[in-house]
Amino acid sequence: MPINIPNELPATKVLEAENIFVMNETRATTQDIRPLEILILNLMPTKIDTETQLSRLLGNTPLQINLELMHTSTHQSKNTSEEHLLAFYKTFDQIKDNYYDGLIITGAPVEKMEFEEVEYWEELTEIMEWSKHHVHSTFHICWGAQAGLYYHYGIRKHELAEKMFGVFPHRLERKRSILFRGADDVFYVPHSRHTSIAREDVEKVPELKILASSEEAGVYAISTDGGSQIFIMGHSEYDADTLRKEYERDKNAGLEIKIPKNYFPGDDDTKEPLVTWRAHANLLYSNWLNYFVYQTTPYDITKIQK
Repeated sequence: MPINIPNELPATKVLEAENIFVMNETRATTQDIRPLEILILNLMPTKIDTETQLSRLLGNTPLQINLELMHTSTHQSKNTSEEHLLAFYKTFDQIKDNYYDGLIITGAPVEKMEFEEVEYWEELTEIMEWSKHHVHSTFHICWGAQAGLYYHYGIRKHELAEKMFGVFPHRLERKRSILFRGADDVFYVPHSRHTSIAREDVEKVPELKILASSEEAGVYAISTDGGSQIFIMGHSEYDADTLRKEYERDKNAGLEIKIPKNYFPGDDDTKEPLVTWRAHANLLYSNWLNYFVYQTTPYDITKIQK
């Protein structure tokens, strides 16, 4: 089944060229079934890249999805045009009376700042509080996961001595977790972050369960018992060249940056990177949509309860 996205969203042409089943708004309005209502709070500066990456994964499932995009009103985007935001994005004030089957909160390049110092922190906390009564399942990514764990459970992040940068092997800690149903014993995920959370802090919270982790990259996936809150520390949604772009950006800016681990063949940055995480990414988002959203969300979306 397709993902239903706005007719003129740039991701439409990209995904159609990749043979991802996309249904535009015009065609979707003629169908008499209830699609899943999914909202993405896009905190990334490169919003078009991120919305395309997530649309690709959401669209590669057997479920029809109505996708809405939201940005914070308390932060002025420097990398995305006002025209794009006005055409495809909404603010919290515009959607706060709505209900959603799923919400994705992306990462953001503000991890070295204290949460309260982030320009849009107050707005984000309002959204996270609202999500407890208006969203069936919320999927947090990287800094978004750290922010969610801090707001909901008081778990603090800590700065790493060296940036976690590369593609790392992970293993399941709860092999019967349906979020990872069908996963390999070892799977790979890109990471690009300066901060992390401590396992012992998560283990102190009875409502939280660590589902998967990496010996080098640390805790990867955390869920509440019912899956209403899911926290993912890596970037399985990344494109093949996302880490390379970040590496070259920092290198060209004269910043101290090491080559991303397990990414370029033989650590040779003149070679094309190997994609080892795509199958995991598709499985992760498919399982989230199926088991934590579609199978359990009420048909009457206004009856969402947490």
